[in-house]
Amino acid sequence: MKICVVSDVLGKENNGTTIAAMNLIRSLRKRGHEVRILCPDAEHKGEKDYYIVPTLNFGIFNEYVKKNGVVLAKKDKKIIDEALDGVDACHIMLPFSLCRATLKECLKKNIPVTAGFHTQAENVTAHFGLMFSRFVSWVIDHNFYRHLYRYAGTIHYPSEFIRNVFEKSIKKQTNGRVISNGVNSVFVKKDVEKPDFLEGKIGILFIGRLSREKKHKYLIKAVKMSKYEKDIQLVFAGVGPTEKKIKCLSSSLTNKPYINFFNHEDLVNTINACDLYVHPSSIEIEAISCLEAITCGLVPVINDSPKSATRYFALDEKNLFKKDCPKDLTRKIDYWIEHPKEKEERSRDYLGYTKKFTFEDCMNQMEKMIIDNYNNTKGKK
Repeated sequence: MKICVVSDVLGKENNGTTIAAMNLIRSLRKRGHEVRILCPDAEHKGEKDYYIVPTLNFGIFNEYVKKNGVVLAKKDKKIIDEALDGVDACHIMLPFSLCRATLKECLKKNIPVTAGFHTQAENVTAHFGLMFSRFVSWVIDHNFYRHLYRYAGTIHYPSEFIRNVFEKSIKKQTNGRVISNGVNSVFVKKDVEKPDFLEGKIGILFIGRLSREKKHKYLIKAVKMSKYEKDIQLVFAGVGPTEKKIKCLSSSLTNKPYINFFNHEDLVNTINACDLYVHPSSIEIEAISCLEAITCGLVPVINDSPKSATRYFALDEKNLFKKDCPKDLTRKIDYWIEHPKEKEERSRDYLGYTKKFTFEDCMNQMEKMIIDNYNNTKGKK
């Protein structure tokens, strides 16, 4: 099949949407499909099968947008038409301008469309300090549905959690499939030597974008209260707009956080060199980063936030801390430090638990969804 993958955000693989998109693109090509990519990533301009649109100009807000690490596509009908010429199916990643415009053209051209649900309303409102406004989130959900998701033949939900949240908000049952984005096969438990920055330290890891909704402040506060504070080395594997704030909040720690963006090989080694994984985020659709960590054998402690799907990865209450509560997180961190034997047993439990998130199986399901949607849509014509 000829498949067009469309995303308003696509650049370096340092955020969940880009990683999910590129994993899907590589997997579809591996399975013999011709894949075109419609996006605003100027670095790929001129490359085969890339169709590059300009980016939106936010005027006086350009600096604010740049600070938050957001680059959104500007729709261009000519380029959209070129990308869609002769394609059999289209998969849309996000509910924004480029994807909406592409959807309209697909409807005109009778091209079957599947759409991924990779952005919660709160991911948008977090940029404007409105993350806890239920009304604003409700408005955004309805906007997403009215302008995009109601027209998609099938919606891809990375977790049952986000499907339930969205359908409850719009008060409608959607034609969706729950498919994990999958954990790459490179993530495995193995023996590694501790790098210099972890030598003689208790390594506590977080993987993900450095942004407001990830709530790194809870982890930093928890470590400050830990009886093992002097021995703990925080590792933040990611980049993002809150890096400066993280450094400021952690200035009083004995060991300053090690912040770095790792390639796959180095990330796997870093995970295996750490002792505990903490996911303090209050908003999360799936958190593949947490799955990557526990697939390598790290025991997690996860924020029990009702807006986060990650909490469902907890095998019991010892893997959760009370919603947005650094004190309880401190208790859980200290508990796992003081119970290494139990931690090793829990690590083995997690190795078995993550088998259902095998990357190849998830990508097979994604391919099947696109093909099934094509067959169902064409069969109705």
